[in-house]
Amino acid sequence: MRALHADAGYLLYRLGLRSGQLFNAFLQESGLRLRHYAVLRFLATADGALQRELAARLGYDPSAIVGLVDDLEKQGLAERRPAPDDRRSRIVVLTEAGRAFLRGTDEAGRRVTAELLAPLDAAERETLHTLLLRVAEAGLD
Repeated sequence: MRALHADAGYLLYRLGLRSGQLFNAFLQESGLRLRHYAVLRFLATADGALQRELAARLGYDPSAIVGLVDDLEKQGLAERRPAPDDRRSRIVVLTEAGRAFLRGTDEAGRRVTAELLAPLDAAERETLHTLLLRVAEAGLD
């Protein structure tokens, strides 16, 4: 096990799994999963997005996006609308209920992060965040 812990990629993978488990446990009551939450968070930063754009930006299979958006529509958290520049296309937008849902999850997100990073003091958390952001910005776009 020690050899695995020497591998930063493995540690990131394990922390990602644990973070997902904690957040999915929180979301379970709403009937959503972390993948739904990621779609909602992305939509909160945009005025709408084509489903293929959601798939590309979030790294999800396009067929998975269809089901995720269907689920979000059923709960009234997102909706499909005609694209302003191409009426044949439809964009996915966050509804007011979706915005309210995200506001309600902010504290839970902070609690999940606090639990995950409990072994670190505030300065170490800030350093970790800075380093993760640098890696993410370089490799996730």
